[in-house]
Amino acid sequence: MIKKIAWETFKNTGDINAFMELKQIEYIEKGMEEHSSKSLKEELRDDLSFRKE
Repeated sequence: MIKKIAWETFKNTGDINAFMELKQIEYIEKGMEEHSSKSLKEELRDDLSFRKE
């Protein structure tokens, strides 16, 4: 979604900086999602190993 907004903004304004900023936001969001997913998996794994003991 952000990629599409970034491209449309660039096409309408010709401002490559706006495009690059929006792409960076997309990159940050992906990183946050991956980090969140890893954290959840680690918490679940820790919970399961704690229950086994």
